[in-house]
Amino acid sequence: MIKGLFEAKRWNALFQVFPEKYIPGFMMTLKVALTGLLLALVLGIIFGMLSTSKAKICRFFSRVYVEFFQNTPLVVQVFFYYNCLPYVIGGRVPKFMLGVLGVGIYHGAYISEVIRTGIEAVPKGQFEAAYSQGFTYLQTMRYIILPQTIKLIMPSLANQALNLVKNTSVLAMVAGLDLMYFADSWGSDRGYFAQAYFSCALLYFVICFPLARLARYLEARAKRLPVPKKRKEVA
Repeated sequence: MIKGLFEAKRWNALFQVFPEKYIPGFMMTLKVALTGLLLALVLGIIFGMLSTSKAKICRFFSRVYVEFFQNTPLVVQVFFYYNCLPYVIGGRVPKFMLGVLGVGIYHGAYISEVIRTGIEAVPKGQFEAAYSQGFTYLQTMRYIILPQTIKLIMPSLANQALNLVKNTSVLAMVAGLDLMYFADSWGSDRGYFAQAYFSCALLYFVICFPLARLARYLEARAKRLPVPKKRKEVA
């Protein structure tokens, strides 16, 4: 396999099918990653807020969601959607929607924990000041708490986006028409596994390396930001 990595005829065969096979898979991976990240952010914000609510029932539902999806494999979840959702909706789930649901719901559980820790890092005095001005809980979150939280958790969010992109590769197991699916399909048909997977890895690198650099930059920047000071309670 390694010896075949340097054979010119194999690379020529790859270049011939690259626009037809790899580019559509690359675009599908990008679309699934971006839409899945949007879904994960929405779920993360909702359940992150619920986890910091004063209502026990809200915290309970948030913990059930987080614990279940964090402690079950993504592969099992995707196979569940692939095989069980058709019976619920009365038809096959589109490959694109399958990917979005898979990575979006899975990473939403992780992002909700990131947002929860960010909310808890904001001094409680911010909540009290907002309530004293007549803000509701949702208004307090929207206008005061979440804007401060986002600044604190940006490095962690960038890391979650990076992991989400890499996890889109599980769609290849259910013929998700993503980058990994096309690479595996072409490599299996021709027996050129070295070229197939090496080129696939390079394309994932094109997406993930900028995200990794962004995460490191945001982490270094966060270390330079002043740490919010919690108000001392008077005994």
